[in-house]
Amino acid sequence: MIVITGGAGFIGSNLVAELEARGESRLVVCDQADAAPRNIHKRDLYASVEPNALPAFLADNRANVRAVFHLGATSSTMVTDAALFARNNYRFSLMLWDWCATAGVPFIYASSAATYGDGATGFDDDASIAALARLEPLNPYGRSKLLFDRRIAHILAAGKPAPPQWAGLKFFNVYGPNEYHKGNQRSVVASIYPDAARGGPVRLFKSYHPEYADGGQLRDFVWVGDCVAVMLWLFDNPHASGLFNVGTGKARSFDDLARAVYAALGTPPNIEYIDMPVELRPRYQYFTQARMERLQAAGYNRPSTSLEDGVREYVTSYLSQDDPYR
Repeated sequence: MIVITGGAGFIGSNLVAELEARGESRLVVCDQADAAPRNIHKRDLYASVEPNALPAFLADNRANVRAVFHLGATSSTMVTDAALFARNNYRFSLMLWDWCATAGVPFIYASSAATYGDGATGFDDDASIAALARLEPLNPYGRSKLLFDRRIAHILAAGKPAPPQWAGLKFFNVYGPNEYHKGNQRSVVASIYPDAARGGPVRLFKSYHPEYADGGQLRDFVWVGDCVAVMLWLFDNPHASGLFNVGTGKARSFDDLARAVYAALGTPPNIEYIDMPVELRPRYQYFTQARMERLQAAGYNRPSTSLEDGVREYVTSYLSQDDPYR
């Protein structure tokens, strides 16, 4: 069986769908009982387990687990409860690492590009203790993800037990189906689509940086299908371990994204620029772009989906449909 924590969430449910499409029939989703059930209502799961029951489930099924994909986390950048992040994003992750190391099971987990903070130190997925120590996340979510990455770096440096394969994935700005439960943490594509579909206008933030035009702020927007492809490639290539960025390697502007939504709708763009909240301005990121050399050096060579193609697929196959779920 394959265990997917956060399997009812955004990226997790897309992974579950693709594993099922590949013929995997013993899929175990670990998630809260009330976590976005519509994301997995089309799936034929082998089992569903709540997080607090997962340790016992793993103990009972040690010989049957082929891999653990750990995508579950408290992921809102607006939450400030440090104890919640410590419990859900650090200690639970460490429990799974230890179990996989003892059981000899591959462990693929979600880190985050939020570990890079404002990007002042770059976006290099260097897994060394020294490189990770230089990162300064901007919120408790990013700090919790970095804390776990740093713990793993120390475990490995000390020669302590590790899973036979491990991979931490620093997802950048992911968009795609099944993110609808995320509220104001949804991608910009999902957020602006309703206004664009009604004829607009859509609203983007003005720039407060002299090097960037209004709407010209840059992000590495990555189609969720590409994230799933990376995870499946790792699953198929157990020799590959490490901390890896997951993006396209090419930053695009919010203007580009909005225009791609209108192009997918076949309507002319109608964009307005609004004031950014004052409290957000000092910590706003104007540029993110994944360095992809380490994943490529590991052997991954699938081309990334272009922003235009990904947005077109999202709009035409999901957002515009009566049933937008995968």
